[in-house]
Amino acid sequence: MCPILRNLSTGKLSILLITCLLVVDQVIKIWVKTHMHLGEYIEITPWCYIHFVENNGMAYGMTFLNKLLLTSLRLIAVGALSIYIWHLLRRGARRIYVLLLAMVVAGAAGNIFDSLFYGLMFDESTIHHVSEWVSFGSGYAPCMMGKVVDMFYFPLFSFTWPDWMPIVGGNDYTFFSPIFNFADACISMAFFLLLIFCRKELGGQL
Repeated sequence: MCPILRNLSTGKLSILLITCLLVVDQVIKIWVKTHMHLGEYIEITPWCYIHFVENNGMAYGMTFLNKLLLTSLRLIAVGALSIYIWHLLRRGARRIYVLLLAMVVAGAAGNIFDSLFYGLMFDESTIHHVSEWVSFGSGYAPCMMGKVVDMFYFPLFSFTWPDWMPIVGGNDYTFFSPIFNFADACISMAFFLLLIFCRKELGGQL
C-alpha cells in the first residue's frame, strides 16, 4: 500500500475509498447513458461487451420488489451499515473488515444515486434517443424512481442443454448472462473477499 494511504486512519481511508468508488461508478454510468442508445452494445471481445440497459430493480436486473420500496430499503440499509462501520471504527476493528464493508456501502450508494437523481437529471433513454441532461427536476421520473444504469455483459460461454434433461432440455444457456454495473461489482467483490478474509468477524455476527 502507498505510504500516504498507510498512514491514513481507517476512517479516513474508508471515506476516501467510498468517494473514489462512487466517482468511478458515476463516471461510467453517465458516459454510457449520454453516449449510447438503450440496448446498444459495444463488443470488446466475443465474451466481453458494454451493453447499455436500465432496470427498475435490484442488482443484476432482478425486479421482484416495488421500486419505491426498494429505494427506501436501500437507504435504510446504507444508513444502518454506515452506523455499524462507525461503531467498528470506535472499537478498533480490523482495517480490512472495515474497508470491505465500505465497499458495500459504496456499491449500494452508487445504485441509490441513480434511483434518487437520474430521473430528475436526464430525459429518457430509448432505442432511438441518447439521453441528455435536462433542467433539474424536469427529467423522466420523480425522485427515488430513477432507473439504474447497467452496462457490463460477460457471456463467457454458451451451450444447449441435452434434450434428455427435464425442463431445460433443448434450451440454450449462456454463462454469465446478467448485465451489471460497477456498483454491483463492488458489492459482489466485497462479499466474496469478506468470506475469504473476514470469516472470524462474520462468524461473530451470526
